[in-house]
Amino acid sequence: MTIARYARLGEPLETRTAGLLPLLARLVFAGTLLVYFWRAAATKLGDGPLGIFQPSLGAYAQIFPRAMEAAGYDVSQLGPLHWAVVVAGTLAEFVLPTLIVLGLLTRLAALAMIGFVVVQSLTDLYGHGGIAHEGTLGAWFDGLPDGLILDQRAFWMLAMVTLVLKGGGWLSLDALLFRRPAPQVSAA
Repeated sequence: MTIARYARLGEPLETRTAGLLPLLARLVFAGTLLVYFWRAAATKLGDGPLGIFQPSLGAYAQIFPRAMEAAGYDVSQLGPLHWAVVVAGTLAEFVLPTLIVLGLLTRLAALAMIGFVVVQSLTDLYGHGGIAHEGTLGAWFDGLPDGLILDQRAFWMLAMVTLVLKGGGWLSLDALLFRRPAPQVSAA
């Protein structure tokens, strides 16, 4: 089999499955990360129906661990910027994964999730002292695929980068709402 023939054999497969990769990325995201992020967001909610706007003490401790420690875990010692970041982060943990799973504004939601995971990882490593904890960072090419930051989150990023580059795929709200009509050919 020649290289050219091998390449030709792959072309129909690529053409017929063009929207499948983003669909699979969204499915894997839903199966592995959707509930993870929703549960994390739920721990940040305060009491009552407007708890999103009155975050729990744990929300501040998760997002601003060092500032909370310095404030003696007294939220009143933190400013409005801390409150805004905690509320925005909590909303992001609910909204962005939902958008990705639905395939709505997929590229934008996945790009925002990349930023979110970078901030989450930096907070885990530096804010919570993760670098001091053996195994938290992990290392590539070490034969151990269970490092929480470099190994696991690399796969998260791969799924999200796929969605940024490819969009939501053919079975998404993006495809339904933003489908471009076929170009009209005029009879001359």
